[in-house]
Amino acid sequence: MPPPPTPPRPDWPLPTISLRIDDLSHRGIKVFLDNVDPITIMHDAAAAVFQWLYVTTDKAPKSVQTIQLVLRHMDGIAYTTGSETTKEVHFSCKYIVDCGPDEIRGVLVHEVVHCYQYNGKDACPGGLIEGVADWVRLRAGFVPPHWSPGGSRWDEGYHVTAYFLQWLTERYGEGTVPEINELMKNALYDERIFKTVTGRKVSKLWKLYKEHLGEGGGTSSITSESDAEEPSIGETR
Repeated sequence: MPPPPTPPRPDWPLPTISLRIDDLSHRGIKVFLDNVDPITIMHDAAAAVFQWLYVTTDKAPKSVQTIQLVLRHMDGIAYTTGSETTKEVHFSCKYIVDCGPDEIRGVLVHEVVHCYQYNGKDACPGGLIEGVADWVRLRAGFVPPHWSPGGSRWDEGYHVTAYFLQWLTERYGEGTVPEINELMKNALYDERIFKTVTGRKVSKLWKLYKEHLGEGGGTSSITSESDAEEPSIGETR
């Protein structure tokens, strides 16, 4: 069972929530409304983003004023769109039909991350964007049974990248992913943010992670020549 949602702090900038249902007769709508309360689940999702990705109120973005949850018949699972101040989370009724309450909550946590996360002036790789969203979902406790560590690339996205980010968190501290996110707030994405935060290139970090999982095909020294040669952001040689 996932942990209970953290009670919203009074000073967290929780958005106004609205709900749009395109077809009230769809079976997915009944499943949704029978399992969750729309306002509570969306505020809990926003609270999870603030808790894990921003940690403190002063860091939490305050630009998002409203989030509209749109439940409609569509292919796929869900997506997020909108402007800086107004967001829409579209969630497939067709998918909801076979969902339990934890999967509904997990999907919405993932999508609400997209309402608030930074993206390096739209230059961040999609795999990292999706990985951060699944990392928050992972930390919030809504882990589907098919998720597992591993993968072929650090930026493969979704749960593959999420577990890599969690390993970074366990190795370098709870502020690791929030700091990576913060470095994408006002600057163009640069892969060197990983070295700025951890002291190592992301390719080296991925190699160490795979070795940690027993998939690396050998051992690796703590430092490497390639790490030493590449400056981090803001560092000159």
